[in-house]
Amino acid sequence: MKNFDYAVAATPADAVRLVAERPGAAFVSGGTDLLNLMRDCAQTHDRLVDLNGLDLGGVALRGDVLRIGGLARMSDVARHPVVRTRFPVVSEALLASASPQIRNMAALGGNLLQRTRCGYFRDPGSACNKKVPGSGCPAITGENRGHAILGGTDQCIAVHPSDLGVSLRAVDAVIRTRGPRGERAIPFGEFQVPPGSTPERETVLEHGELITSIDLPFSALAGKSSYLKLRDRSSFEFAVVSVAAALELRGRTVKDVRLAFGGVATTSWRSTDAEAALRGKVLDAASIGGAADAAVRGAVPREHNGFKVELLRRAVTRALTDLGGVR
Repeated sequence: MKNFDYAVAATPADAVRLVAERPGAAFVSGGTDLLNLMRDCAQTHDRLVDLNGLDLGGVALRGDVLRIGGLARMSDVARHPVVRTRFPVVSEALLASASPQIRNMAALGGNLLQRTRCGYFRDPGSACNKKVPGSGCPAITGENRGHAILGGTDQCIAVHPSDLGVSLRAVDAVIRTRGPRGERAIPFGEFQVPPGSTPERETVLEHGELITSIDLPFSALAGKSSYLKLRDRSSFEFAVVSVAAALELRGRTVKDVRLAFGGVATTSWRSTDAEAALRGKVLDAASIGGAADAAVRGAVPREHNGFKVELLRRAVTRALTDLGGVR
């Protein structure tokens, strides 16, 4: 790890200034991913700006939304009674993440900005387009069991690791930020950037732009939601496949639905095709099967991750069957 300066931000504006004025600066709160990245030389920074003194950790009702501070700890949000009852998919995704110790430390904003666990990205000796654009993506022809079957390009097939991000995609969350050019509200569906020709850029955030809060809009969809995570072990493990599902039913007919996936894509992946296969139909085995087939449409499996196609199909089936009470 290279030497770096350390500064403590007194206000959000101070934090933005301290990072924005130096190209190699970064924010730090829990540090559960950032410090590992720096040790692995996957990222280098010459200044870390500590956010922990800022008043950005609360959870509050704001009209028809629940506003969660960007520095709120994962464990606190997962246990919050309003999150548990009105946004169960978010609570379940947080509780399925990492370990209790990390959930006690990690902030929501940092969780959304964590980097991929692709071994080539984390290995100092490996080429990787995320680290050095144009150097190549060895995962495409190398070890790719944990990599994406959706959203990949010839530049990158690394999976985005955040469980929280998948749940936020399913409840139409909005990310609020403060940056050098002021404040903005970013629908979560526009927050993450697919690899395209610039895999080194993963979000629309500008340098020095700080996540101040996350807005969760109340809805019937969000109230009837769940998170299913399939992984190689039961704790402190990233998803092989995950499904965030939210349903609004009128009787047994699907009025509206959201389906988002983790462990299989380069972003928190929402499948509008799978949703369209359900909307307006009776929720039964046939319609769920159609949605599961639509969910994997366009998948591009590689040598070692082809099993994810069938696993995702089965995970969608199980998530919808359990959530909808289908017998």
